[in-house]
Amino acid sequence: MSYFQDDDKNNDLLKNDEIQKSPLQERLEQEEREMQEKRYKKKGGGGGKGGYFFTGLIGVIIGALLVWLMMPGLVNQMPGTTTSSKNETTINQVATEVTTDVTKAVDKASGAVVGITNIQEVSSGGFWSPQSTSDKPAGSGSGVIYKVQGDKALIVTNNHVIEGAKQLEVTMPDGTKEVAKLVGHDVWTDLAVISISSKDVKTVAKFGNSDVLKQGETVIAIGNPLGLEFYGSVTTGVVSGKDRSVPVDINNDGTIDWQQEVLQTDAAINPGNSGGALVNLAGELVGINSMKIAESSVEGLGFSIPINSAIPIIEELEANGEMKRPTMGIQLVDLTDVPSFYQQQTLQLPKDLTTGVVITDVVANSPASKAGAKQYDVIVEMDGKKIETAIDLRKHLYNDKKIGDKLTMKVYRQGKLVDLSLTLTNSDSL
Repeated sequence: MSYFQDDDKNNDLLKNDEIQKSPLQERLEQEEREMQEKRYKKKGGGGGKGGYFFTGLIGVIIGALLVWLMMPGLVNQMPGTTTSSKNETTINQVATEVTTDVTKAVDKASGAVVGITNIQEVSSGGFWSPQSTSDKPAGSGSGVIYKVQGDKALIVTNNHVIEGAKQLEVTMPDGTKEVAKLVGHDVWTDLAVISISSKDVKTVAKFGNSDVLKQGETVIAIGNPLGLEFYGSVTTGVVSGKDRSVPVDINNDGTIDWQQEVLQTDAAINPGNSGGALVNLAGELVGINSMKIAESSVEGLGFSIPINSAIPIIEELEANGEMKRPTMGIQLVDLTDVPSFYQQQTLQLPKDLTTGVVITDVVANSPASKAGAKQYDVIVEMDGKKIETAIDLRKHLYNDKKIGDKLTMKVYRQGKLVDLSLTLTNSDSL
């Protein structure tokens, strides 16, 4: 028997063994196959078409969640996108409308404050060009509408605001322009009244009482500092002082001609504020802003004409276009301006007399002339009041006396005291 023949016999035996498995073997093999199938299903690897479908669906869902979570990072990394910090915050605004006594007063009064432009005739040209004239703005200030009378609205301002004007232009709170007419002005009190059409006037100032103001009381200045560019500016302060007197040079000759009675305030009053309003917390007009001492060493020193002093002047300007003041018909100089030699030799005054007013000239047919006053008489007393300067004389004459009133005065003439009595008249009658 060969080797290969033995192998063939063995193969036949094996085949016969496979075919002839016992029932027990077959049952064990079947159980083994069922156990393997169960293990495969538990691992998700089987289950037919339904198993593959659910497995795929779960995979899609998981993938979508991963993409969604990664999307913000991917977007920030794409070209043309910007990144934002995780700590970025949003600014929240709160709109709170604040109302105070000052804002209420400004609401009441500011609509009555206007701008005034002084337009004057200006010459130009020279040696190489012909002379020509044109009308140009020469300055600006402020004014206060205080009355509507028919088709006219009346505005009070300062005399120096309108002085020398060929034409006056008023700028209203809404920016419109109105041509104004001069009603009257007074150089001594620095007050003037002008008028415009009343058709666009919406607010009229209400006069207060400056006599009841208290030192330290809050006041508000409304005007146009430095021109119309800062139209309607508002500054606040207090009444720093009452019954103040400020020296004024009326004719710019370097000599003080008048003492202006004013209110003192630390509310900022600058050039352009002149003629504007000084109001109290009730929104009432208590003063007309007039001037400011502007020195490097002085701060917060502004002045306003008390409204109680201004009202009689305003009424007189409305009625007559000027102040009708009593006059004596004399020209004056302070005794302190006369050299001591002339005081002793010419005037022959007592050595202890150091103050008074010297009459330098007497107008013919004037009250002083009719009363017997003479050149070089030295006035020392009027109606029992001591007179030391020309300002004292004018204050008594303009504030205390009226046209037609009697006036008594004491004068030194050649070293002797003389009593004189006269009747005051209007300067127009001289």
